[in-house]
Amino acid sequence: MSLPPQTRRDFLATAAAAGALALTPRLATAAPALASDRKLRVGIVGGRFGATFQFHEHPQCTVEAVSDLRADRRAALMKVYRCTKSYDSLAELLRDPKIEAVFLATPAPDHVAHVVATLKAGKHVLCAVPAAMTLEECATLREAVRTSGLTYMMAETSYWQQATITARKFYQEGKFGTIYTAESMYHHAGLEALWFEDGKPTWRHGFAPMNYPTHCTAHLLGVTGERLTDVSCLGWGDDDPLLKNNPYQNPFWNETAQFRTNRGHTMQVQVWWKGAHRGGERARLYGDKMSFHYPDPNGLGAVLVRSGKQTEKDSGGFERALPAFENFTIPEWWKTDLLPEPLRHKSGHEGSHTFITHEFIDAVLRQRRPAVDVYEALAYTAPGIVAHQSALKDGERLKVPSFDA
Repeated sequence: MSLPPQTRRDFLATAAAAGALALTPRLATAAPALASDRKLRVGIVGGRFGATFQFHEHPQCTVEAVSDLRADRRAALMKVYRCTKSYDSLAELLRDPKIEAVFLATPAPDHVAHVVATLKAGKHVLCAVPAAMTLEECATLREAVRTSGLTYMMAETSYWQQATITARKFYQEGKFGTIYTAESMYHHAGLEALWFEDGKPTWRHGFAPMNYPTHCTAHLLGVTGERLTDVSCLGWGDDDPLLKNNPYQNPFWNETAQFRTNRGHTMQVQVWWKGAHRGGERARLYGDKMSFHYPDPNGLGAVLVRSGKQTEKDSGGFERALPAFENFTIPEWWKTDLLPEPLRHKSGHEGSHTFITHEFIDAVLRQRRPAVDVYEALAYTAPGIVAHQSALKDGERLKVPSFDA
């Protein structure tokens, strides 16, 4: 089963003809009736992140086989997914004619090569983030997906966080008014614990923060559908020997970027690996009618701020607007009929894993584009690649190429 090759322009024209909003992220609102009686046969590759999803629980999926280069991780995958078939490598798994789709939870530098190989084997792909490592790889990935006619989806967790689903609903109901700026933070101090294993460097050793931007960029782009067009970014590093001689020649622990969007709005993105800060992925979306603050790791829950006619006097005695401030409880969307009943439970990355599982399976079986298709994936990924280039040039403002056309 495959989809006819289609450009983003063709897709948007079709959507417009159907009365849809071009480039507006999809918001599921109805119970997901089963696409058919059949089950998609999936292979899982990567025994760490790959073992945290719910393919074995989905009523329309069978985990046909698993793979990892390490025997202990293959065994863990087999246990999680109740699967009796395993392969020593991706190449071996791709030769299995029963497998229709593959989840690639492999190291980031291998993503494009692994996706291309999987598509050439005639199998649909769900791939971990980021989509690519360079702008050249972005172009290679887009072309491979276009010509294959197969489904590609990126497993971006921030798109499916309960707070982001809520923000998407607010946006599509017009509650924000215009979101004129956004802030997104991915703080993960201590990540260097994954830089070495058994005394040997892993692919994460020295990985540039902005080469892992998608947990942040999805917070705005996955809500409004706009695109990031240019960026100025600054990085911070120190004399820690862990940063020395890394394969990426990256001098930074932390990077902070200021983007402009195609609608003339701004977005600040912080990806920080070190410092006195609390971990997590969170955002603040500022609108002229309402703003939405995701839950804060320092203990403050979600907050709504609404514009209004009330005023106050500041410490200097000047009158200013006094927006209404209220605490807000994030709905637990995973409890609703947005998911098949077996998947209505908590899952990784703030409830996102069950949504990713279902979205991929449903998109393949219905032969529709997934929410985070190749164009969305590249829109989330490419700005970070350019932001890191800007940081290496002391904040020079650089253009972000579009991969939509």
